Amino acid sequence: MNFVTKRLVRRTILCCVLALVAHIGAAQTDDPMNFWNTPQHGGNSFNESPPDEAYYKALRATGATWVRLTFTKWKGTGRDFLIGDAGHYEGLSQPDLAVLLRSVKAAQAAGLKVVVVPLSLPGARWLQQNGDKTDDRLWTDKAYWKQAAAFWSDLAAALKGQPGIVGYNLLNEPTLETKLGIDSMNEAKVQSAWYAQAKGTAHDLPGFYASVIAAIRAVDAKTPIMVDAGWFADPQGFSYWPAALPDARTLYSVHMYAPYEATSAPNLHRVPPYRYPGFKSWFGPTQVVWDKSVLAKDLSGAFDWAKAHGVPNNRVVVGEFGCMRQWVDCGVYLNDVLDILNEHRAHWAFYSFREDVWDGMDYELAPSVTTEHFYDLMKQGDGAKLERSPHPLLDVIEQHMRRQRSER
Repeated sequence: MNFVTKRLVRRTILCCVLALVAHIGAAQTDDPMNFWNTPQHGGNSFNESPPDEAYYKALRATGATWVRLTFTKWKGTGRDFLIGDAGHYEGLSQPDLAVLLRSVKAAQAAGLKVVVVPLSLPGARWLQQNGDKTDDRLWTDKAYWKQAAAFWSDLAAALKGQPGIVGYNLLNEPTLETKLGIDSMNEAKVQSAWYAQAKGTAHDLPGFYASVIAAIRAVDAKTPIMVDAGWFADPQGFSYWPAALPDARTLYSVHMYAPYEATSAPNLHRVPPYRYPGFKSWFGPTQVVWDKSVLAKDLSGAFDWAKAHGVPNNRVVVGEFGCMRQWVDCGVYLNDVLDILNEHRAHWAFYSFREDVWDGMDYELAPSVTTEHFYDLMKQGDGAKLERSPHPLLDVIEQHMRRQRSER
């Protein structure tokens, strides 16, 4: 082999090595799981109309990096958007899928990553689209597990590779335990005994998730999967799970509205309303006065479970939290929740951003905007006229976003 030939061979080998390194680097860069390696902060979009790029740009301007996007409220070609009929799934509605893809691409164009989350699955139609009656077929008949797995397999196949997608949140706030005589605040041994009986049945939430994840992984090996805890994604909702799920690309999500008696809408009508800090209620078998330390104890349920089962904090998400914007203590509450979450370096998404049918937790609205004014303008199609400044509650959220970014 002469000198020229040797040099050509070496150059060819070098080019191959560099190409391989570049390919590996690109694969690592493109891996959507990498998004979750550092704390990410976002907002929930639970609108009745598919959000456009202007909406996503406004959310991005708050400092948000991701949006937890539900499509269930959107009007589709069948009774249930994208699913067609939650009573009998036969395949994705292709026109509905096109609508979802347009909105995902709009979010991507605005600089946001997307986690998609249904409020309904086959056998579990969302309460508000089911005559306010709980649809628990999914938790009583495993035939619906297969339909739910087929739905997610089809959806994952359609969405995989979309650069804006960084998560499939399998179902918002599952509630299978609420009718079964078990409570999220029961002692660990009580919960474990209950699960020993439920395991393998249609009441087995970890088993359900594992079956759906297996179906997704058959068509999409990379996209992270987010699972909500039971009892409406309660921070104690993972307590009875004996182990983390076998899929290493899983994120574990809880929601935070405790103490619900104080943060929710009925409290606005109490005279006087419950205050925070200072509201007294039950936390498990103990009466507590809710303050920042009790909020931290409640939220620690998720982080303690994760630590005990080898799940790092950057795989724990608080997918929703919030309080009624007109509640006098909402700002103090939001600040304390966010302090706690950022101490854990957790991912989070506030509820909610510019919801088009409800103003209760739209922190961008000026305090002067009444609920009546909100509905009047929305009915007239004049939502753009809503006063969105000053917004002291959104300021609290944005400050925590900025603080966490500066600490990275």
